[in-house]
Amino acid sequence: MLLSELKTGERAIIVKVRGYGAFRKRLNEMGFVKGKVVTSIKNAPLNDPIEYNIMGYEVSLRKAEAACVEIIAADSGFETADMNKGILDTAEGFRENFREKRKNISVVFVGNPNAGKTTLFNSVSGSSEHVGNYSGVTVDAKTAGFKYEGYQFKVIDLPGTYSLSAYSHEEKYVREYIIREAPDVVINVIDASNLERNLYLTTQLIDMDIKVVIALNMYDELECSGAIFDYDKLGRMIGIPFVPTIGSKGKGVKELLDKIIDVYEGGDSTVRNVDINYGGEIEKAITCIKQELEKEKEQNFNVSPRFLALKLLERDRDVFKQVYNKEDFQIKCVDEHVGLIENCYHDKVESVITDIKYGFISGALKETFAEPQENRIRKTKYIDSVLTHKLLGLPIFLLFLFFTFYATFSWGSYPMSWIESGVEALSNVISNNMLDGPLKDLLLEGVIGGVGGVIVFLPNILILFFFISFMEDTGYMARAAFIMDKLMHKIGLHGKSFIPLIMGFGCNVPAIMATRMLENKNDRILTILINPFMSCSARLPVYILFAGAFFPNSAAFVLFCIYVTGILFAVILAKIFKRFFFKKQEAPFVMELPPYRMPTMRTTLKHMWNKGEQYLKKMGGVILLASVVIWALGYFPHNSDEGAEHQDSYIETIGKAIEPVMKPLGLDWKAGVSALTGLAAKEVVVSTMSVLYYGEHDVNGVSTESLGQKLKESGITPLIALVFMLFVLLYTPCLATLAAVAKEAGTKWAFFMVGYTAILAWTVCFLFKQIVQIFI
Repeated sequence: MLLSELKTGERAIIVKVRGYGAFRKRLNEMGFVKGKVVTSIKNAPLNDPIEYNIMGYEVSLRKAEAACVEIIAADSGFETADMNKGILDTAEGFRENFREKRKNISVVFVGNPNAGKTTLFNSVSGSSEHVGNYSGVTVDAKTAGFKYEGYQFKVIDLPGTYSLSAYSHEEKYVREYIIREAPDVVINVIDASNLERNLYLTTQLIDMDIKVVIALNMYDELECSGAIFDYDKLGRMIGIPFVPTIGSKGKGVKELLDKIIDVYEGGDSTVRNVDINYGGEIEKAITCIKQELEKEKEQNFNVSPRFLALKLLERDRDVFKQVYNKEDFQIKCVDEHVGLIENCYHDKVESVITDIKYGFISGALKETFAEPQENRIRKTKYIDSVLTHKLLGLPIFLLFLFFTFYATFSWGSYPMSWIESGVEALSNVISNNMLDGPLKDLLLEGVIGGVGGVIVFLPNILILFFFISFMEDTGYMARAAFIMDKLMHKIGLHGKSFIPLIMGFGCNVPAIMATRMLENKNDRILTILINPFMSCSARLPVYILFAGAFFPNSAAFVLFCIYVTGILFAVILAKIFKRFFFKKQEAPFVMELPPYRMPTMRTTLKHMWNKGEQYLKKMGGVILLASVVIWALGYFPHNSDEGAEHQDSYIETIGKAIEPVMKPLGLDWKAGVSALTGLAAKEVVVSTMSVLYYGEHDVNGVSTESLGQKLKESGITPLIALVFMLFVLLYTPCLATLAAVAKEAGTKWAFFMVGYTAILAWTVCFLFKQIVQIFI
């Protein structure tokens, strides 16, 4: 419970005061410390601020400030008559009466991309967040809760970030989250095989003066390298305890949790406040700025004054905006000291501070870290010499994509036939044992015809996600961005844009969210606008159905061509949009190429199954609902004449209304309705076709082969099949994708996407049909 939630006249006991720096110091000075009794006296006429009584004084706090104080209501089962006798004013009394109530620990995970942060988070919390060996996997805070040793843990996985500056969205988000939420302990996850680079973020956490525990992750790689690292000594030097962990194997998790509890309870002797010495001129500047900040009691900066001073010297625009939110509040000494420092070092202040931080890290590692006697050339260099070769890199990548689609179609055909047999058997049981009537028709046509027509593609979906997961987990995804950077640059995009685009092959929603990794706003919006041309897994059932039915001898090649066509349209549209909608604004290509790591089969299969689980949930949700609705619209008003299925039904009325739009493309009203329902979810296209193209008298089992035969009987030719696949590739994405676009880029861009994709799909398909008919 928070102090801001305490009602007028009620009393409570303070459990915890969140926050850092001058803000927390001010609250403590006013008497807001754990174990004290506080009473809510009254609210101001506009309900803010609130007057409280604490230690015999009346104190006024704004609601935002009161929300940083955690309390226990005085009626929590303890006698209130003795509250003010002094026993609760001692640490011993507080622990005796309220130990159980304050056993809530909030923990955040921060670290560089590729440090194994999310893998360790999953091991600690038992969660199953997406893990990938490239920057930008975690695009938002992921939260989990669990109990351990009598403590209730709330753990948050923050996006990977190299620093706490405001250069990228990740950096800004992580910094603001730590300051705003004031977690009890921060877990700084470090790649043990890359200490110097990873410890830069640690120095910024040191400046923030917060409780930190370092998880020395992938410790097995450090041991295998032959290096010697006295992490206990380094921990004593910087005031932060280290815990070796191997996140992928769950090793060190118990020790890490024990250390978190120890630090939280103040029982770890390693923990102490250490100030990095930045040298005479900078230290003078920090002292001066801190003194000016302390004079401004109304500002309530919820962060270490030293950290704030450094950010002001670095000209951090977000910190300036926070500090200079009053016209009459100016820290005059900032400009003066910035000039002195830059004249002294002949460089920008932020560069000077960065150099000093790396000097601090280098000096600390010289005393605690010994390189292996022989510097082995990593396997990464050997592999990269082939996979990122100037001539071989792109062909190898395209070959990998082709093999992915070949395996998706070919390998998936075997389990696909097993599922089809099961669906057919179920259909036969219902058909032979139920009396004719609406319920039987609903089960056969609506549920089995709709859901069964889509669930058969589950093996193909799983195989596709297996390869995507493997590419992400090994580190090859980052190489794909490196390989494609030149092409992306030519169309006006950043090489990092290629990662959200490739992620779009899985699902466009997380792919659009992943554009947050792009620092430039124009790059983000442009990448979002072309992302739907990356054929998501939801479109895969449509492609497999039509490719298998109309091009059985070259289905994998047709599938590959459809995906490549989507990429080509993304390239063309990006070039057009860049020219007419966005000013040319180049961003440097700076992206880490992480070392190759062979993921465990357990991790890859778990990631694959998580995606498959989402697909199955769609089966029981939107697809089942859509199938039943489509069946009902096709069944009523019911015509019992044999061979008159759907005639004069509601669905036919809707289909006939849109048929004039689809007719020029060679598509009948049933295909038009199928495309229309695909706006809910692209899998619904196949389930709708299963309902519409099967008649109520011939649904004795649903299979892709029999549905393909029905499509042929309805007059669809190989050319029209290609037209329909092209239409599904290009037309308006599903509602979930549009919602993601509205959230990430704005509502106007979501509406723009609806319009331009619909027009583009119809125009391209019409021209394609006419041109092919002329030449063939």
